[in-house]
Amino acid sequence: MWYMIVSASSRELLERVVAYAAAEGITGRSLREIAAGVGTSHRMLLYHFGSREGLLAAVVGLIEQQQRDLLRELVEQVAAGGTPAEGTRAGELMLLLWARLSDPELRPYVRLFFEVVGVAVHDAPGTGGFLANLTGPWLDESEAVVRRLGLPVDRDALRLGVATCRGLLLELLAGADPQATDASYRLFVRMWEGWLTDRRTRER
Repeated sequence: MWYMIVSASSRELLERVVAYAAAEGITGRSLREIAAGVGTSHRMLLYHFGSREGLLAAVVGLIEQQQRDLLRELVEQVAAGGTPAEGTRAGELMLLLWARLSDPELRPYVRLFFEVVGVAVHDAPGTGGFLANLTGPWLDESEAVVRRLGLPVDRDALRLGVATCRGLLLELLAGADPQATDASYRLFVRMWEGWLTDRRTRER
């Protein structure tokens, strides 16, 4: 499955499904429809991913990994920018990542993410391990980021950041005004920067 080491053939097939999902969308499509769209058989998808739900979990897992790779790239860009205040650099990074994740072009993937969460909480076949890995990888990557920027590590604060981002993405899916959700996220970043300043003041 997506959270395990997969073969090269599974990875290649999964990347084709992700490309198809970007072009056509796969929410609501049957396994046979998805298979036809990527030029394979539903039996082959079952062989590699166990079920439709398992395939969707694998797709989301790959997309989430790509987003974490993007975070790694962004932090290098921000760190190279030489912004004097470390908290400002982190805030800039958070806004850059939010701009990418909230881009309308990613909306089908965001919808798919919440679809998989919905079936995983009901123990759908093929989704075992999805919830266990729902947030941990993001916390680990975020911890590496704050260390890279020379900031204190607080996994509670990092978890709040992940939850805030996901909550606002869900708001967008529900039809919220993009400008309003963007304003809410920017407020969160300012609150986080204030929390960081207070914490560093107390530690001196």
